[in-house]
Amino acid sequence: MKEKKSNRKSRITQNWNIFQIIVVISFFVTGIMVSNAQNRKYISMNDAVSYATKQNANIQIAELEHKIADAEYKQTDAAILPQVSVSYTAESTNNPLNAFGFLLQQGIATTQDFNPSRLNHPDATFNYGTSINANIPILNLDRVYARKGARLQRTAYAYKLAYTKEYITFEVKKAYTQLQFAYQIEHILKKTIIDVMGIRQSVTNFYKQGLVQKSDVLNAQVQVNTVESALAKAESNIQNASEGLTVLTGNTLKTTDLYTTDTLEEVITEPDQLVLSKTRSDVMAMKTALEASRMIAKSAHMALLPRINAFGNYQLNDSKIFGFNKNSYLAGISLSWTLFDGNQNKGKIKSANYMTEKKKQELNLFLDEKQQELHQTLRSLHDFLIEIKKYNTSVEQAEEALRILHNRYQEGLASTTDLLMAQAQLSQQEIERTKAIMSYNITKYYTELLTSNH
Repeated sequence: MKEKKSNRKSRITQNWNIFQIIVVISFFVTGIMVSNAQNRKYISMNDAVSYATKQNANIQIAELEHKIADAEYKQTDAAILPQVSVSYTAESTNNPLNAFGFLLQQGIATTQDFNPSRLNHPDATFNYGTSINANIPILNLDRVYARKGARLQRTAYAYKLAYTKEYITFEVKKAYTQLQFAYQIEHILKKTIIDVMGIRQSVTNFYKQGLVQKSDVLNAQVQVNTVESALAKAESNIQNASEGLTVLTGNTLKTTDLYTTDTLEEVITEPDQLVLSKTRSDVMAMKTALEASRMIAKSAHMALLPRINAFGNYQLNDSKIFGFNKNSYLAGISLSWTLFDGNQNKGKIKSANYMTEKKKQELNLFLDEKQQELHQTLRSLHDFLIEIKKYNTSVEQAEEALRILHNRYQEGLASTTDLLMAQAQLSQQEIERTKAIMSYNITKYYTELLTSNH
């Protein structure tokens, strides 16, 4: 009996070692074939963030929004700068009033022109006039406050641009970590497939020798099929994660190209007790937008007050084309006051006040929600850290359990089912540990986003 067990142990060990060598070689060859079919380009997390900052479409859109706000602010320069226009007009008329006016503008009227017959029945009279007009704002308080509101809106979009860069940085780190996770899962499953295929080969040999049942062979084959299916899915996940990172970084890799990453590192540091920053870019954008709304409301109030503006006109008139004979000017100051506009401005004031109150409520709600989100995120960090420690211990225990069962299996003291279950348990624990590390890292990056002071 002892000799039979010894022979079985010898055959198992020999078959196992030979099969492992064959599987390793086959995976090496397969890896070469895959690398030829798909170009793999290494990228670090810092490089990915750098590419995204320069090329990400969302950041480029935010930059355009900021430029639009800046252009709209520059339009309000009209509230403080003069408006000057030049025009050249060629006219012909036989209208008595206009014809005589042309003569006066040109400074060529004579006593003969006062002849009633000529006054009432003038010939065609020509006038070629050059006019320079200027409007100079002096006091328009509504436009002054509207300008302040536009300046604050421009600042708000600058903060929005800054936050967009911070958020895209988080998204890139998240996508990079997910790609790291996909590669780590592939690594675990490749190691697992070697083990289960080795078990299947050994069980098949024993079945041929009449040492095990047909059900043992079938169980081993089921396990191989399960791992092969998971490995195929893992390879698809790598492709998906790589494409997602490509979109975020704004690069244009081919569909057959893949990014490769650094190894997913285990995080063991306890999270600090952080607080929500009130100077974070998105918070500052909302605060600035609130101030801009207040300026717009003040602008509506100021529209009830009088406006004071200066104006001027300088003219050159001649009876000949491109002539610049007689010059004249007109200058003055106007004070205008709209006493009633059909309640239009009253409605604007109410609307602006309501909008300001709405933005204020939105800011308070946003801060409360983000504060709650920070508390939840910090608790999640702590929970994930506990999970990582737990799975580290579980992986060590599963490795030891598999080692013991493998030795017992070689001695004929453990069943094939027990060995397959131990191997599956080790693979599952390794996957869960990797998932916990990924979740911890992503949550940590999100915490950095929530507590950023930029």
